Amino acid sequence: MYRSFFEMERMPFVRDVPMQELYESPAMSEALGRLAYAADRQLFAVITAEAGCGKSTLLRRFSGSLSKDEYLFLYLSDSKLTPRWFYKSMLDQLGIESKFYRGDAKRQLQKEVEIIRGVQKKKVVCILDEAHLLEKKTIEEFRFLLNYRFDSMSPMALILAGQTELWDKLRLQRYAAVRQQGHGQRIVQRIDINCVLSHFDRAETEKYILSHLVYAGGRQDIFTDRALDNIYKESTGIPRRINRICEKSLMYARQTGSVISVH
Repeated sequence: MYRSFFEMERMPFVRDVPMQELYESPAMSEALGRLAYAADRQLFAVITAEAGCGKSTLLRRFSGSLSKDEYLFLYLSDSKLTPRWFYKSMLDQLGIESKFYRGDAKRQLQKEVEIIRGVQKKKVVCILDEAHLLEKKTIEEFRFLLNYRFDSMSPMALILAGQTELWDKLRLQRYAAVRQQGHGQRIVQRIDINCVLSHFDRAETEKYILSHLVYAGGRQDIFTDRALDNIYKESTGIPRRINRICEKSLMYARQTGSVISVH
């Protein structure tokens, strides 16, 4: 491989770079702040990003920042999740055997959350990842879950995370709530916080690459300015693409014994 050629201690553009070593863009910092606020205030938040723009990294950083003494963290990622399996999966993570019927399971979950809040003095934070793949009936169920004690309180912080089409899906008229007893809003109207992770600009792309090279050790002046310009152009500032281009460029440089000037 190219690691010894560039006198690196570690591989720079791999997926398992420690969180504390990764570049934190302004958009990432803002999103982390918003999610921390949502967790503390027990709000309903939505995170959207194009594929490869750092959504998974954001969620890992956020979950890692939550104090286990103050928060109980739940994570679900299942594109086939039905309302019943939503409650069952939540209860499974709490170590509770779910009742069969959805309504019973929902009341079960609400009771357990009350115990966690009242006895353990912890706030519950639930993330549903890949939410853009969920069906309408499941997304609508989140509104009923949050409709707790006639809206006097939120039982947990609920965070939906997905690709950009998630936000478009939530805005569709078919997701309008059925009004019951004077209650009901479209689910999009219940969203308290919206976070969007955008592409890096040219300067952020360079900082991102440099942070990976610093983590790897060895030389940090590997890429010329022209190479960085072309990496930004070809990747459009998407971190996953940046990683792939840099990885291939380093392998090519090793094979040819040259400094990188991506063309």
